[in-house]
Amino acid sequence: MTQATDTRDIRDSDGFVEAATMLVDFHREYDYPAPDPDFLAQHLSRLVESGDTSVLTFGTPAIGVAVLRFRTGTWTADLESYLAEFYIKPGLRGKGYGTTFLDDVIDHVRTRGATYLDLNTSEDDEAARHVYEKRGFDCHEGHGEGPMALYYELDLA
Repeated sequence: MTQATDTRDIRDSDGFVEAATMLVDFHREYDYPAPDPDFLAQHLSRLVESGDTSVLTFGTPAIGVAVLRFRTGTWTADLESYLAEFYIKPGLRGKGYGTTFLDDVIDHVRTRGATYLDLNTSEDDEAARHVYEKRGFDCHEGHGEGPMALYYELDLA
């Protein structure tokens, strides 16, 4: 069977269920806690309705999902985007789908008017780092000229 590689901007309940199921699988792959897919599908729908989030799926049936959060910049009035989640199903990695999907994600961000896109990944996820770096993402402050950028987090719950 040939995998169709279209990217969809999710706006319907079936699409949110498909996206949520992949996101739960993603978290379980790394032994991270994950909510019930039905809850997550409803939550994703609310986020998209708020206008500051896009949920994209890749493929028919979907083999990848991305979640983008949009915000106004701190130092400019430009729109920025954060790639909160980016996932390709494990058996289909290394076949170019991630790169094609990332290109579509970048196009979507530009279409929404954003001038900046950031993300984070772990140091040991070399496959993801390769895909991001191939498309010009840099892990140094000042876009290659500064020190290594570090990502910190604090759970306030």
